[in-house]
Amino acid sequence: MSEKLNGKVAVVTGAASGIGLAATEMLLKNGCTVVMTDRNEAALSELTAKYGDKAVAQVTDLLDPQSCDAMMPEILAKTGQIDILYCNAGSYIGGDLWESDPATIDRMLNLNVNAVMKNIHAVLPHMMERKTGDIVVTNSIAGHYPAYWEPVYSASKWAITSFMQGIRRQMIPYGVKVAQVSPGPVVSALLADWPEENLRKAKEAGALMDPEEVADALEYMLTRKRQVTVRDLIVMPSAFERM
Repeated sequence: MSEKLNGKVAVVTGAASGIGLAATEMLLKNGCTVVMTDRNEAALSELTAKYGDKAVAQVTDLLDPQSCDAMMPEILAKTGQIDILYCNAGSYIGGDLWESDPATIDRMLNLNVNAVMKNIHAVLPHMMERKTGDIVVTNSIAGHYPAYWEPVYSASKWAITSFMQGIRRQMIPYGVKVAQVSPGPVVSALLADWPEENLRKAKEAGALMDPEEVADALEYMLTRKRQVTVRDLIVMPSAFERM
């Protein structure tokens, strides 16, 4: 257990499965109180019962403006402080642009971009007042190069790369560290939207990794000295050939 994380309050979005769940387990092992934020109330009830008092359920639908706006005030009412915000929730669109529909595009951009910006906007006054805090976003290697097989998803991650680098600079005077972790393909429900042929090839090539690898990267980022920021950590399967 890292003494640097012990006793801190962490908020994880998309916490009921995949990377969010792996991150929750890592933070709990390090002595954090973790506010597990997800829209799946049944899953949160089961998981918080399993993990005990250090796991706090926060039912929020990030695509619902009122629910999203209420998230931070509700969490602060439960915990009194937020030391770590891990914006992990997201969705995926792959394939050719002309095969996507506008409603699906709107949903993905609202979750991958708008909700992230609103969550960070909501937590900043609290962290700025306390002169400390860590904000990390799950980005993607698709946020670093033009992924032609997933242009809408890639565009959403490029937007967050730009946003996070700007916010990082704004937060330097306030002692708030801002960073992103950019995984390659991870075994999770997100890949259910992958083109079947791409998923099959990735599995056969061993070009997928477990969510715990991303949680390990997050742990490394959060346990650096306060004067050191890992601005972006790219972690990918060794057999991944796209980049």
